[in-house]
Amino acid sequence: MSSFLTHHRRRILVTMAFLSLFMAGLCGQLGYLMIFRSEHYSTMADDLHERERTIKAARGEIVDRNGTVIASNRTVCTVSVVHNQVEEPEAVIRMLSGELELPEAEVRKKVEKRSSREIIKTNVDKADGDRIRSHGFAGVKVDEDYKRYYPYDSLASRVLGFTGADNQGIIGLEVMYEKYLKGRDGKILTLSDAKGVEVENAAEERLEPVAGNTLTVSLDVNIQKYAEQAAYQVMERKGARAVSVIVMNPQNGEIYAMVNAPEFHLNAPFSLAEGDGAASGKEKQDLLNAMWRNRCINDTYEPGSTFKIITAAAGLEAGVVSLEDRFSCPGFRIVEDRKIRCHKVGGHGGETFLQGAMNSCNPVFIDVGQRLGAERFYDYFQQFGLLGKTGIDLPGEAATIMHKKENMGLVELATVSFGQSFQITPIQLVTTASSIINGGNRITPHFAIKAESRDGSLVREFTYPVRENVVSEETSRTMRHILEQVVAEGSGKRAKVDGFRIGGKTATSEKLPRSRKKYISSFLGFAPADDPQVIALITIDEPVGIYYGGTIAAPVIADIFENILPYLGLLPGNET
Repeated sequence: MSSFLTHHRRRILVTMAFLSLFMAGLCGQLGYLMIFRSEHYSTMADDLHERERTIKAARGEIVDRNGTVIASNRTVCTVSVVHNQVEEPEAVIRMLSGELELPEAEVRKKVEKRSSREIIKTNVDKADGDRIRSHGFAGVKVDEDYKRYYPYDSLASRVLGFTGADNQGIIGLEVMYEKYLKGRDGKILTLSDAKGVEVENAAEERLEPVAGNTLTVSLDVNIQKYAEQAAYQVMERKGARAVSVIVMNPQNGEIYAMVNAPEFHLNAPFSLAEGDGAASGKEKQDLLNAMWRNRCINDTYEPGSTFKIITAAAGLEAGVVSLEDRFSCPGFRIVEDRKIRCHKVGGHGGETFLQGAMNSCNPVFIDVGQRLGAERFYDYFQQFGLLGKTGIDLPGEAATIMHKKENMGLVELATVSFGQSFQITPIQLVTTASSIINGGNRITPHFAIKAESRDGSLVREFTYPVRENVVSEETSRTMRHILEQVVAEGSGKRAKVDGFRIGGKTATSEKLPRSRKKYISSFLGFAPADDPQVIALITIDEPVGIYYGGTIAAPVIADIFENILPYLGLLPGNET
């Protein structure tokens, strides 16, 4: 019996000792928290009583080169409820359902949800928000917010891009320059009691928002309007699928206009075109992605005869051809086992290289390509920058699709020399042509000029790389002369503008598969021909009826030039 009691006393003592040590540890931990961690937990306790609301920062404006606002903001409201502060839930539900035109069941679910803050609806018109606030219901919060607004709606839609529900850029310049435009949100901190009810007369802490920067871009609203009007007119007249226009300064790469007709509505960017409204899910997203695509930079095409500018420049630079060289065109060339035809079935007969360029004669350019040879021609593609991307400041630029050097046989060399069997983007063609006519400088096409804070302080002035000596000044001067003669007396005669010296090149390229007999008609023109200050390219996709570039595309560029050259300060007779 004695040994049994002793055993139990020992167990009790061990248990008491363990509990004592455990209690001592707890007291030590408590003391540590109260003395050394008191400030940390005091802050946490305060945080539990603080309720935070965001003050949205105004997104920076986008303005054109003349200071005209082309992307701005409109004040809207976010309506929300704080569950613990709502005193008349039924009245609040009826009021919000009526004012916001929402189903009562949807509003009830949110009002009755036990959360610190439940958003009922965003992007509410300010007038509606003010009316909701005037009801004075406890627990209903109306916070001012900003919604992106585009004063010209569809103007340059695929260039500007748009923002989503969170006011962040999704496509175009809006996403490319997000870090300059987005600003920094502010905050409102209020105190609440243990039940989550705001403490009356408690001081509010405000961290004021910082507005985004103003982005100045090279677009010119007036030139964009001229170009869009011309694009829509020819699209309607020719029943075309789409029309694209690029207008750029070939000396520095500033883009004055970029048209993708039909454009879409920037103030309703998720609304599909008529007839596509029934689509849903993935099909709808695919339709939206197609609607948002910028064909000038995202899509490639066979350039056709406008590419003869590159072939001619390479031939002149390499010294394999001169203006006076004689050629014969019987209406075709036999290359290996292929009979490659000229657009003039009967042929042009005997002609000089200059006349061949004026006539846009395929056999002449096939011969120049053969003189260069695949390896040397390919080297000029690299020298001219054709095999890379232009570096334009828009997302999603496509690269040139070209034969590999080792796969370029005589037939491929022949077809490439007059602009077939490979694909480039319109912006790549305009940029490469610019380097050939501007004295040999490969410029970077771009939109952004500078970013400034709301008070006008310069945040950043954007600069872009230039690669010199792409071609010699002599070759550039000769190319300007050739292309001026194309417009003066050759295939580009319909691009003439009274009083101005215009250079350019026509093109008519057949789309794949050839069996469809669908075409892209285009014209690339510049002015003044002896000192280019503006270059423009139009592509007309699948015109109905007559489809020759010299007939339907060249006059559109002439019309655009007739309007914008005086506007740019270029006067007839090339006097500035």
